[in-house]
Amino acid sequence: MIEKQRIMLENPKVNIKIKLSLLWTAVLFCYIYADYFELYVPEKVDSLLTGVNILDSPTKLLIASIVLAIPTVMIIASILMKPKISRILNIIFGILFTLMMLLIAVNSLTPWYSFYVFEAILESFITILIVWYAWKWPKQISNRI
Repeated sequence: MIEKQRIMLENPKVNIKIKLSLLWTAVLFCYIYADYFELYVPEKVDSLLTGVNILDSPTKLLIASIVLAIPTVMIIASILMKPKISRILNIIFGILFTLMMLLIAVNSLTPWYSFYVFEAILESFITILIVWYAWKWPKQISNRI
């Protein structure tokens, strides 16, 4: 009797730090694409040229830059930080950015901004995954007393 052998693809376990870093990278790409596509909304470029827009002051631009620097820093920090600190910051910022994106989705319910709603919901899903993975961070037993 001849036995059939099944060849299966290897599925190596991905380190939690790499998962979190990749998820923050994906979120950042979504932010960038949403803001890029917004340039195609009628009159958006005109508002940028005239300065009559939501980011119409140096202070607002600085605040927006700081807020959007967080995911950028989290890409690196998720890899380099100690697990306990990384876990806490991933949960905090994951929740914060989920809430922020859901608020943006609710406030963008117009036909020209349907793409923005889609991106905000996708970003929220990814940041919820960040919170989930950080919450479920793998534990190990230490022999240290």
